[in-house]
Amino acid sequence: MKTEARPYVGAALERVEGVEKVTGLARYAYENFPDDLAYAVPVQASVARGTVLAADVDAVVRLPGVIAAIWHGNAPRLAPADNAELAVLQSDRVAYRGQYVAVVVAETLQCAREAARLLRIDYDAEPHDVELRADHPEMYRPDRVNAGYPADTELGDPDAALAAAPVLVDATYRTPAEHNNPMEPHATVAVWSGDGLTLHDSTQGVSALRETIAPLFGMPPENVRVISPHVGGGFGSKGAALPPVVLAALAAKHTGRPVKLAVTRQQMFAVTGYRTPTIQRVRLGADTGGRLTVIVHEAFEQSSRLREFAEQTTTPTRVMYAAPDRRTAHRLVRLDVPTPAWMRAPGEAPGMFALESAMDELAVACGIDPVELRIRNEPAAEPESGLPFSSRNLVGCLREGARRFGWADRDPTPAARTRGRMLVGTGVAASTYPVYRRPSRASARCEPDGRFSVRIAAADIGTGARTILTQVAADALRVTPDRVRVEVGDTALPAASLAGGSAGTASWGTAVVRACEALLEELDLRGGDVPAEGLEATADTAEEVGEQPEYARHAFGAQFAEVGVDLDTGEARVLRLLGVFAAGRIVNPVTARSQFVGGMTMGMSMALLEESVMDREFGDYLNHDLAQYHVPTAMDLPDVQAYWIEEDDPHLNPLGAKGIGEIGIVGTAAAVANAVHHATGVRVRDLPIRLDKLVR
Repeated sequence: MKTEARPYVGAALERVEGVEKVTGLARYAYENFPDDLAYAVPVQASVARGTVLAADVDAVVRLPGVIAAIWHGNAPRLAPADNAELAVLQSDRVAYRGQYVAVVVAETLQCAREAARLLRIDYDAEPHDVELRADHPEMYRPDRVNAGYPADTELGDPDAALAAAPVLVDATYRTPAEHNNPMEPHATVAVWSGDGLTLHDSTQGVSALRETIAPLFGMPPENVRVISPHVGGGFGSKGAALPPVVLAALAAKHTGRPVKLAVTRQQMFAVTGYRTPTIQRVRLGADTGGRLTVIVHEAFEQSSRLREFAEQTTTPTRVMYAAPDRRTAHRLVRLDVPTPAWMRAPGEAPGMFALESAMDELAVACGIDPVELRIRNEPAAEPESGLPFSSRNLVGCLREGARRFGWADRDPTPAARTRGRMLVGTGVAASTYPVYRRPSRASARCEPDGRFSVRIAAADIGTGARTILTQVAADALRVTPDRVRVEVGDTALPAASLAGGSAGTASWGTAVVRACEALLEELDLRGGDVPAEGLEATADTAEEVGEQPEYARHAFGAQFAEVGVDLDTGEARVLRLLGVFAAGRIVNPVTARSQFVGGMTMGMSMALLEESVMDREFGDYLNHDLAQYHVPTAMDLPDVQAYWIEEDDPHLNPLGAKGIGEIGIVGTAAAVANAVHHATGVRVRDLPIRLDKLVR
């Protein structure tokens, strides 16, 4: 069999599914139409806390076209779940406004919507509490925070070091609740066949979803098939099972019909997760030369009454800068609100806004350039664990970014530059994100005609996973990419980790490489002959991942922002945004640049636009649509540039790659906020930076 040795990893290969997407052939979850399909529309609680007393389902089922009206009084029973959010329609209790309390199934979507609107629900409402406060009497320390990190860490004597520090920054920063708003809303088509369930779902992990759904319905995982070949974005919100997919499966089981359920944009603000609001106190002590002697970072967050979700807000502070005395802490309060969940760089994005804003304040207090301050506090090893870094090129990112941005020409004086009727300023912030690699499986198959197929239950949520895995397989097999077909997004394929934590390429790529290597070994044993039925090899990376040596593995970056603030209105606009990243080997520069730019765009949006506003009286988010919840367009960011430095890290995975999906957002909000301060002399510590916070 003829092969060609050429490095396709690193090449700018166009998206292999591009034609399908631009011609409409790519099928998303909602675009499945099984026979005898029915439509489900949920009914949401109109109180923030209380009990459902009655639901007039009998009146609703008499309406034309209505098949069923389901509430906790007649819903199929689910098995107990560790995550109480998934106990959909299993109880009369209401834990937050917008929680599912019923669902109507009808022959058409229009009938279902009208019947859901008419379904009367009686409640016994109770007083609710939806306000996050650092002094809340029910605030407590969770055992662990997201991704399994300890809630608190402490080294040395930080209180004594703070008291002795010649220079001290002590500030409180706030970030609001933010909601994921992927282009494709959450949607599911649920089909029961005997004891088997098929879910066409918009998900970031078909294997993980199957493992969650099967026990809820009392089935072994092999009785559930999840199909998700294309996903229109997720940003973390589709990384775990949520109430909508459970409700769709429950409604299909109750009616004995295939059921389609799509979450509206408004409903997404209650039932598909969000980024928790945070209150963060950061204290930095330093000598007069700007060298840190102590770092203390404390975060206060919220979760729901149903489930504890503690975001890892202060964990990036544990790896960023050298200081002998340090403390990080998380505190959590359970409120009558929906459960927070993953949103692009959970923890790192809000946490680094606070830390990098405080570093800017320290630079001003010490009279030191903000880039130089960060370089002076570069650690030799990971500050809290003491582990060596597998690679750390933050200094290189800062220096290269400063060169490209023109930082050397910056006048440090605040509010000193104008451009027409704008005050103009520049800011910088560093960024970091951990490098994860999770166990996955893959198969590689060779056909007699010389073509190859690679199968893995990965998820392509718009990041270009199919394309990247095609490149990885082509290199491993020593053939051209046009001879490789990659199949993803189906639990009928070898199980894979979900698309989250920027771990997809490293996790799936390792499995694909090992499967391809195993296939080549089989071919070599056969002298290159392929049997008529083809030849297949598989790989499971659980052992390899579990035995990797201990290193501190992180990606790093630096973001630079130029901001203009209108002298008359106080409106802030980002004029330029530039990022430089150290993220191992870049597998595809086209898809990588898209990820970096997308992340920075979300960071700019975090700084200036995004804010979910809670109505304390009704316990609901007021601005629950894209007319009032603002996200950026191309006009909001006219100039955004992403670059990277070459990084050869042998301690990562066969590709030498670090995740890139999230690091772009991490430092951007702080860079923008620091630029606003440089432009105006006003330090805004609570996001977003609205014009009223500047004009006053």
